[in-house]
Amino acid sequence: MPKKSKYRRVVLKLSGEALAGAKGYGIDPVTVDNIAGQIQEVLASELQIAIVNGGGNIWRGLSGASKGMDRATADYMGMLATIINSLALQDALENRGIPTRVQTAIEMRQIAEPYIRRRAIRHLEKNRVVIFAAGTGNPYFSTDTTAALRAAEIEADAILMAKKGVDGVYDSDPAKNPQAKKFDRLDYLEVIQKHLNVMDSTAISLCMDNQIPIVVFNIDQPGNILKAALGTVTGTIVGGK
Repeated sequence: MPKKSKYRRVVLKLSGEALAGAKGYGIDPVTVDNIAGQIQEVLASELQIAIVNGGGNIWRGLSGASKGMDRATADYMGMLATIINSLALQDALENRGIPTRVQTAIEMRQIAEPYIRRRAIRHLEKNRVVIFAAGTGNPYFSTDTTAALRAAEIEADAILMAKKGVDGVYDSDPAKNPQAKKFDRLDYLEVIQKHLNVMDSTAISLCMDNQIPIVVFNIDQPGNILKAALGTVTGTIVGGK
């Protein structure tokens, strides 16, 4: 019998670096397959799951802009990076027999569906995994904001924020400060006021306006995606009831 989940439908936010493994850049097929295995566990718990990928393992728009590149162009390049990551994750999931659809905010019909809200919800209801790629389709918006926006649109119960190397939200960097204090629960406004590294302020505001809880957890620990979906993970919960 699958364990009873705290949620019915979730959005999993993966950073690009999560797909890179120990290398820190590019795509590591073994790491991607491991993540696909964890997503399979979530589906086995009769939970609907959509995914938003970052693209930082391939390209970061902000770093390109800081070196003199046009910001909009740099951001569009970042959106293309998220599509590459999404196709890699789709391949790993389908190799495990999990029906998966990639929907892009920028149309490229030869390789993925365009983002259509009702179609995405229908896929989820049919127990398919939906991967939202190309961010919001607009420059100046992060993939964190994409996760918040898509979660609101598909009426997800929570956003699962997968972090590398850290098991929640701290008042300072635990890698640099051994005395860093971990938060078990936070309010949305606390995250904004204390400048805590959860999501950017646009994404947090969107979650606050739509009362979408954010579960911050460590993806390095095997089985943590399922625990986050079940509400049993050791991490930080932002907002929610």
